[in-house]
Amino acid sequence: MSRVVHFEIHADNPERAVAFYRDAFGWTVEDWSEFAGMPYFGVKTGEEGTMGIDGAIMQRQAPLDGIGAPVNGAVLTLGVEDFDAAATRILDAGGSVALEKYALPGMAWQGYFHDTENNVFGIHQPDPEAK
Repeated sequence: MSRVVHFEIHADNPERAVAFYRDAFGWTVEDWSEFAGMPYFGVKTGEEGTMGIDGAIMQRQAPLDGIGAPVNGAVLTLGVEDFDAAATRILDAGGSVALEKYALPGMAWQGYFHDTENNVFGIHQPDPEAK
């Protein structure tokens, strides 16, 4: 069995994307551009020993068709404690709604957003009372 050990978010403007994910989710960032030979920023998504994985934000290598285009990469879903608070931070950081909040009955609240680079990502708040 294989598991995801790293992710990369492609961005037209990596610095803008770094600011978005730092502001919306509190990720910490290290500039690894010198090693990669292009704009490439390592991100830590949580504290050591907590669930989740770390990854990077990098320079997009080909054009993205924009909002409304089919997904042309992996969609990350981030676990959050409070969907509404996370949604507010996302919008305040420059993101936009891709698919409104909806219930996964008896399990969670789910929704999807666009980051500042028009990548789609989800947020997921576990809640056995969701309906």
